[in-house]
Amino acid sequence: MSSRNNVHVVRRGPQWGALREGGERASGLFDTQAQAIDAARQMARQGQGELLIHGENGRIRARDSYGNDPCPPKDKA
Repeated sequence: MSSRNNVHVVRRGPQWGALREGGERASGLFDTQAQAIDAARQMARQGQGELLIHGENGRIRARDSYGNDPCPPKDKA
């Protein structure tokens, strides 16, 4: 399911970028992945989307949902 509210943290040359799904340009470029994650998390919360964090190899290594999650966890802890 593709959503414009989803935000990806991806490698952009020597920097890390926060990129909205379907976009070509990063909304911001950062020196560290942690800085990019903070910015992307805020974007995902505002858009009630999903945050997808990519590793150095480009594969998704973590994700967080900030909107209406169609598959909520079964444990309510």
